Amino acid sequence: MASFKYIGRNNNGGQVKGAMEAASTSAVAEQLLRKSITPISISASAEKKSESLASKDVGEIFGFNKVTLDELIIFSRQMYALMRSGVPILRAINGMADSSNSVTLKKALVNIGSQLEGGYTLSSALNLHPEIFGKLFVSLIHVGENTGQLEESFLKLTNYLEREQATKKRIKTALRYPSMVLIALSAALVIMNIFVIPTFTSMFAKLGANLPLATKFLIASSSIFVNYWPHMFAACVFAYFSLQKSLKTEKGRYQWDKRKIKLPIIGSIIERSILARFSHSFGIILKAGVPMTTGLTLVADAVDNSFMQKKIIAMRVSIESGESLLRSAVASALFTPLVLQMIAVGEETGRVDELLKEVGDYYEREVDYDLSTLTARIEPLLLVVVAAMVLVLALGIFTPMWDMASAMQGK
Repeated sequence: MASFKYIGRNNNGGQVKGAMEAASTSAVAEQLLRKSITPISISASAEKKSESLASKDVGEIFGFNKVTLDELIIFSRQMYALMRSGVPILRAINGMADSSNSVTLKKALVNIGSQLEGGYTLSSALNLHPEIFGKLFVSLIHVGENTGQLEESFLKLTNYLEREQATKKRIKTALRYPSMVLIALSAALVIMNIFVIPTFTSMFAKLGANLPLATKFLIASSSIFVNYWPHMFAACVFAYFSLQKSLKTEKGRYQWDKRKIKLPIIGSIIERSILARFSHSFGIILKAGVPMTTGLTLVADAVDNSFMQKKIIAMRVSIESGESLLRSAVASALFTPLVLQMIAVGEETGRVDELLKEVGDYYEREVDYDLSTLTARIEPLLLVVVAAMVLVLALGIFTPMWDMASAMQGK
């Protein structure tokens, strides 16, 4: 139990302050309302904050023990099997806590078990751990509880998370080769400028020959690396942390997410993978019986892109003002004409959730095709870069050597 400080007002309007032991802020609010006190602010006490920080290990503090997608898939799949077998929720959660290999997930499940014993619903207990269970996850569990189909909610979550995992693995596999080539090129560039070119520079300086432009360029580049590498390293570190700080701001995150989907070659892949996630998750939400406007709010958080999130929120606002899903989708400019036709058919036939699944599958097929051809499209660019480096190196180093050899033969 945690200690919380609260400020509230009683029935007479007088201010009331105090401290209370409870499992969460919502539990404090419930207890205060039972005492006819309207809470104004509830915050964890300073002692509790320091205690909770001290109780965390180094991995939790720095985010090394983050629950992975694989662990969430295993959790959802096993919960589905246990629910389907008729195992009570509390026993299932406690069993999962005992068998979990993740320290973070184990602690969360132990806490969820204690919340269930205290009378909380599963969705409310999961909602106390937003760093592990997102809003979409909690919402589907909540719908499953209210409809008596909790095991089906876990099955839908398992399928959704497995699809997410497969997409991420395909993207990583497609980008592995280009990434390795770029890393190798960067390492070769640094080694040449620091170790190789200075050797030739001293040799050319002794001969006092008139050097070509390519050689002068290489010498200048090497001089910058050798003399200013601490400044370059500091600039790179500063740029990295500045970027990280910018991404934590709403404006910086929005600008990055907007530019990310406009990148050449891979931008369209990122955009369509986000739209596939949106379509599948929105279809699951609607099939579970969640209202369309509420579903759009949940899906907006699930897409993990602030630029696309604003577009989806604009769709929700448009629907709330009386527009149809089709008109809202057209106004968002997110979807292709083919997808818009599928959404129109879904609205006409009352099968929006099924058509959204088809839309998600359509985008996934496009992403699969683009990923399968990504390496083939990037290879020519990499070859051009390698060829340009070799050309500059050959002209800058071998041309003066050939000139010197020709001059010696002439003598």
